[in-house]
Amino acid sequence: MDWFFTLETEEQEFIKKFLFASGSLKQLAKDYQVSYPTVRLRLDRLIEKIKLSEENNDSFEIAIMEMVINEKLSLELAKEILIKHKESNHE
Repeated sequence: MDWFFTLETEEQEFIKKFLFASGSLKQLAKDYQVSYPTVRLRLDRLIEKIKLSEENNDSFEIAIMEMVINEKLSLELAKEILIKHKESNHE
């Protein structure tokens, strides 16, 4: 369960609240005073982040993929960056 320790404190707290709410996104939305779709999106992003940490990617690739998940980088640009990164590592 190394992935848990790669998460930020806020993300760990979100998981804790999710468990205490018995997985109820409706309850989480109430606790955070946000809409259900907002909580769903946050959970989906967290799931993707956990999946990434479980894969055998290097830290650079993980950082790029997290930027896409957090909408800081477009998917198209991320693909280009990762292709160049892999090419440079194989030279």
